[in-house]
Amino acid sequence: MLKLLTRLRNYLISGLLFWIPLILTIIVIKFFLEFINSLVPQEYLPEAIFNLDTSIPGSGIILLFLIILITGILVTNILGRRLVALWEKLLNRIPGFRNIYNILKKVSDTVLNTSSQSFKKAFLIQYPSKGIWVIAFQSGDYRGEAESIIGEETINLFVPTTPNPTSGFFVLIPKKDAFELDISVEDAFKLVISAGVVTPNDVKIKDKKWREFHYT
Repeated sequence: MLKLLTRLRNYLISGLLFWIPLILTIIVIKFFLEFINSLVPQEYLPEAIFNLDTSIPGSGIILLFLIILITGILVTNILGRRLVALWEKLLNRIPGFRNIYNILKKVSDTVLNTSSQSFKKAFLIQYPSKGIWVIAFQSGDYRGEAESIIGEETINLFVPTTPNPTSGFFVLIPKKDAFELDISVEDAFKLVISAGVVTPNDVKIKDKKWREFHYT
């Protein structure tokens, strides 16, 4: 009887492990598609244009994609760049709005810039105290006064929190104390978000200095 109950419990757990991720994924995607549709006026959705009787989840993505694509084409030519510069000049005259806009623009330029090193590498560091290791991501190239005060080459890192990686801590530490991981940023984020439940197949330290550190 006990073996039967144990087997039933294992079956139930296996079933839950199959259905829970699937259902949650569908819920998240559905929420995202409905959110996209809410951003677009109803009269501009494909189902309204073509007089369809049913609502199509995520149909607003088509319109948003076209708007973003056309905007990108316009702002990359000479006339478009001049119009953007004029627009930003007008925005910079609005108190309060100017500061928020400039900060968000710098963040988006840094993250979306393909030549930038921001969030392209994962590191292992000791934080918040010695002996406690956390995963961090390179967030920028700022050095300036901080590096001159520390007296050695530094690295800018973002330490995300679990399970919400959008919050965290910005730390500036000596580069010799940061050990680059030989895994993708995506795998590192999965490791952080899942609190270590979802782990990459093989995590290795890329830096040779880790061996020197580990055995000293």
